[in-house]
Amino acid sequence: MLLTLSTRSLKSRLQSEQDDALDILDLPAFTSNQLLLRGLNIQASLLSGWDHARLDKLRDRADKAACPCLVLIEDAPLSLIDPDESQREISKDRIRRLAAAAHRLGCSALSLKFHGPDTDEAVDQFVSEMRAVMPAIERLELNVLLSPHEGLTKSPDRLTELIKRIGGFRIGSLPSFGHAAESGDPVDTLRKLAPYAGAIHATVKKFNRKKVHVGYGLEECVATIRNVGFVNTLAIEYVGEDDPMKSIEIARQTLQAAIDAE
Repeated sequence: MLLTLSTRSLKSRLQSEQDDALDILDLPAFTSNQLLLRGLNIQASLLSGWDHARLDKLRDRADKAACPCLVLIEDAPLSLIDPDESQREISKDRIRRLAAAAHRLGCSALSLKFHGPDTDEAVDQFVSEMRAVMPAIERLELNVLLSPHEGLTKSPDRLTELIKRIGGFRIGSLPSFGHAAESGDPVDTLRKLAPYAGAIHATVKKFNRKKVHVGYGLEECVATIRNVGFVNTLAIEYVGEDDPMKSIEIARQTLQAAIDAE
């Protein structure tokens, strides 16, 4: 299991105007050399307005730093079950453009999340629309990872149902420790989603003075996903308000120790 980084962890520094600000083009080398992590899951919002040349430059920087771009993550939820067909087409066009950008970056996966009620009717329409857009993504040899989101994809049972019904080898999930903890039963949620996961986000909020994560145990989460056979990338995603560098370092040490223990 390889430890990587979600760019959300350093959002404050990537968007900062202070002296410690990071240029996203420098992020691969920074992640590899300073954080000792070996890959990036990148928020699409950070690349807004980028042309092909700039995407190619980031991919080149990532390759040279041995810190490849792995997953492109759409921040905003899309809708494939809007009653207005034109709105559904806008979402599908957005997915195709994101897929093209992910391919350009050298990513293996595109992560998406969706609006929609948790109803059988919504499921039927969502599956139909996703099946229609999947061939364009598959031609780029990308995987689609569905992220849990309020409504249609919040329940792990519903999310796995969607994955099974869409079918194929290029559809999966992108679970997070944070979503699993919010479900009330993190072990059960991760057990259900990890077998379909192309990557997992190790959500990190806060550590106490003894360097123990507050709210849920990172070690228990790692043990759970390993027990169901997950061996893909585990991305640290810091969502707290303290110094991200310190928290990422503690998280890396904690997670690596848990992986080694397994």
